[in-house]
Amino acid sequence: MNFRIMGAVSACLFTFAFQSTDASLVSKLGGQVVYDSDLDITWVADANLALTNQFGLTLSTFEITVTSNAVGSTGKMIFSNANAWIAGMNAANYLGFNDWRLPYTLQPDSSCSIQYVGGDSKGFGCAGSEMGHLFYSELEALANTSALMTGNPAELAKFMNIQPSRYWSATEVGTDGSWAFDFYNGNQDIYATLSSVSYFALAVRSGDVSTVPVPTAFLLFGSGLIGLAGMVRCKKAA
Repeated sequence: MNFRIMGAVSACLFTFAFQSTDASLVSKLGGQVVYDSDLDITWVADANLALTNQFGLTLSTFEITVTSNAVGSTGKMIFSNANAWIAGMNAANYLGFNDWRLPYTLQPDSSCSIQYVGGDSKGFGCAGSEMGHLFYSELEALANTSALMTGNPAELAKFMNIQPSRYWSATEVGTDGSWAFDFYNGNQDIYATLSSVSYFALAVRSGDVSTVPVPTAFLLFGSGLIGLAGMVRCKKAA
């Protein structure tokens, strides 16, 4: 290998290393997760994973169910079951991790174009929450429209089975409420958790799934190039 080839390879990998940090949403683990470099969180790519993997819960024949430890026939769950599903996912060490959770909702959120004030009001444009950031900033969807129709197709394609419906948040309100986010129209508001209300669950975890950070990998590659260059010099000297 001559130095011209080594230089070209080095330049290509240098470009790749830094390009890989440019995109905010990056598919990883063979498309099973999506990393958001803006928030440093990792989403499960299947936005209705509960329908095919209940992690110890049962699959009900009803769409909405108050049955203990059950997932509805469409993948919806009451709030307590959504948390039980997450617990089962962590017990199973899903994809090698045991720190999955429901998404957080920032409150108060100054990014909202319309604030939720209780009752039948709706909150829109709230990009401060993790699901709001995904909807508005990453999927580039518009408020009061369906993300599946107005979002960026290339970003939407990194996920599967996004439901045009509400998803539970981990952020609770008092003893009987939790925030939820609607991927149909970008609405964010509070719903009762001690009732038969059932919504979908999208798992997320803090941090990346990479075992070797790009800068470290790049440094290792650079060290290898230096060693290889030394070998080539030794060969020429011999």
